[in-house]
Amino acid sequence: MNKIFTTIFLLLFSFGLFAQNAKPEPLRDILNRIEKQHNVSFAFLDSDVAKIRIVAPPPDSDLKQKIEYIGQLTGLAFAFSDDSHITITKTDENAEMMTDTLSEQLKEVVINHYLARGIVKNSDASLRISPQKFGLLPGLTEADVLQTMQQLPGVLSVDETISNINVRGGTHDQNLFLWNGIRMFQTGHFFGLVSVFSPQIPQQIDVYKNGTPSLFGEGVSSTVNIFTKAPDSTRVGFAANMISAEVFGQFKLGKKSGLTVSGRRSITDWIDTPTYREYSDRIFQNTHVTDLQSNETVRYGVDKDFYFYDFSVRYDQAVGKKSKFSISGIGMFNELDVLQKKVDSGQMSAKSSRLDQQNFGVSLDWKTRWNDRNSTSVNAYFSHYDLRAMNRSVENDQRLDQENKVLDTGLRLSNFHRLSDKLTFENGYQYNETGIANYDNIDNPEYNRRDKTVLRNHALEGQLGYRSVDGKFWIQPGLRFNYYDRFGKFRLEPRLQSSFKLSDNLRFEALAESKSQTASQIIDLQQDFLGLEKRRWVASNDGSVPIQKSFQSSIGFTYDNSGWLFTVDGFYKTVKGIPSASQSFQNQLEFVRINGDYKVWGSEVLAQKSFFENWRAWISYSFNRNEYTFDALTPPDFANNFEIVHAFAGALSYESQRLKASLGARWYTGKPQTTPLAGQSIPNFGQIQYNDPNNANLDDYFQSNFSAAYLWAVSKKSTLSLGVSVLNLFDNRNIINRYYRRNDDNSIERVNTYSLGRTLNLSLKMVF
Repeated sequence: MNKIFTTIFLLLFSFGLFAQNAKPEPLRDILNRIEKQHNVSFAFLDSDVAKIRIVAPPPDSDLKQKIEYIGQLTGLAFAFSDDSHITITKTDENAEMMTDTLSEQLKEVVINHYLARGIVKNSDASLRISPQKFGLLPGLTEADVLQTMQQLPGVLSVDETISNINVRGGTHDQNLFLWNGIRMFQTGHFFGLVSVFSPQIPQQIDVYKNGTPSLFGEGVSSTVNIFTKAPDSTRVGFAANMISAEVFGQFKLGKKSGLTVSGRRSITDWIDTPTYREYSDRIFQNTHVTDLQSNETVRYGVDKDFYFYDFSVRYDQAVGKKSKFSISGIGMFNELDVLQKKVDSGQMSAKSSRLDQQNFGVSLDWKTRWNDRNSTSVNAYFSHYDLRAMNRSVENDQRLDQENKVLDTGLRLSNFHRLSDKLTFENGYQYNETGIANYDNIDNPEYNRRDKTVLRNHALEGQLGYRSVDGKFWIQPGLRFNYYDRFGKFRLEPRLQSSFKLSDNLRFEALAESKSQTASQIIDLQQDFLGLEKRRWVASNDGSVPIQKSFQSSIGFTYDNSGWLFTVDGFYKTVKGIPSASQSFQNQLEFVRINGDYKVWGSEVLAQKSFFENWRAWISYSFNRNEYTFDALTPPDFANNFEIVHAFAGALSYESQRLKASLGARWYTGKPQTTPLAGQSIPNFGQIQYNDPNNANLDDYFQSNFSAAYLWAVSKKSTLSLGVSVLNLFDNRNIINRYYRRNDDNSIERVNTYSLGRTLNLSLKMVF
């Protein structure tokens, strides 16, 4: 009877639709309208719906009728995980291009538009960013993953760079960044002002602040997992702004294969744009590049020549009806040449310095779906990072050569089993070999240092997922078993993700994780590597550089109803075994080498309202107390260098088919600083005497940003997009760092580092 009724239903509606001369339209647009009309959300893979065009069901039919109509026409399967969340999958088990059930598996979407279109929150509390669906955030004209991260509650950068992202009080090196399974040791161009990851290619980014799945190791703070999606069509494009230009393309080579490529290069060595000048002023202040220019008795000059490039490529190939193979490659490079000139007593001398930074990686993936309930994935990769600097002093002709090199190789075997409709089980094995080398050489006085360490780590991982029949309760406990070969030590790391739907609109979440990492970044001297990329990677020796270990737990609530969204999270995190050299001290602890801990607790709140169909407003607040414990010091407990006690951010956005605009601001309390003792006199070669570490704070930080973009349909297959963004709209002069030094008069000199000034950027993108 159901089939008969459905057939009659389709015939009647089809007759009515054709009588009205209705035309087929993209299924994705139809689903978006259904979401708004019936207050539901669909979870699906783009590749499953991208090419489907159908005549829309009548708008006055109920939700069940619309779903049955679409299912009959498309062959797609609709499954309700609860009353308002619906998963869409292909019913064809012999689909040529299969999906990855391990990393691209469909997750239940809890929030469909988190801050902006293209950002969703999943039931495991992870946030997924899809650049192709991205709306707009203040100051951004495209979905830069690392800039977008900093809009999330609990995530910011105390120095405005994407190479120093602090998640719940952690340092940047405590974040794990993966691109198609490759661990990335470099995340920024222009020394942290531009992301190395292209926003133009089809990819998805999962961000975990807590409750990280057991298959991810390393990184005691957050995990950022970026993976490129197989192309479902062919398109090419060009994008440019006032810093760089990029070409990109995705090619559907047939039913079984596809290719995705991108290449970007800066234009800063060709054109001196206002954007570049603002970036340059921000990055080079108070570094070796510009320090000499403050001298009043000898005239110094500095010429800088900088450029960067990056590229990515991925090839996907289906093998038979059950397997899929892919190979991915990524590369990025920064180059800076500095010419320092000195004019003294009518004589001019000049010396050249240079800094190069690069990260290249390759990964191979093989995935096999044995049957509807079991699949296996194998991933092998290597990542090579190299940072080099040659510094020639214009004052005394001294030459300093420095190098930091990382070679990381890994192998992962993962299995996925659907034990029943309610129960899943994932398990696997991971092996990593990481070699880290550091080299320093000075010619006068002669000094040479070369260190190299190789670590080999093994891990067994597993997690069990359970979802109740009614979809209200979901829990996924996991366990990671690590063995550190160099030290002969074992470590168990439990993980937990869980959520419970208290009502149709209210959900409770509980997360916990224990993690560790064996590689971290330290600063030997603040002027290393020209004072720009002064952090160098070092390997743990289980002594002076210990294995860092963390534990974090959190609980939260999510309320979503009638366009209103409220989220609140409370968390506690502790990290043990942090080297003091990794914390960027510029006070009495700058040259102290001891290990300690930090603990941070706080809360994060988001309130968001969608209204008038295309408008969205949101405001977020974060609170945290972040405290060091160094038992060898007096006092042993004091504020963390990255403690931001109060932080607010907010935005008002408009998003339509063609026009997007967003205006927002952020305010947070100043980070800690250490002040010198008052009234002291410094003898020759004496040291500054300080108060207790981090006894004061910088002034509060405020920045407002604006962005807008407009899209034109040039032809049926071509679009043109123009965008504008303004960072620091009111040109606030924020102090983001402060330290003290002894000058030539043996008095104390205060040195401030200022934030980016008002910065205009224009962008253009053409897609064919």
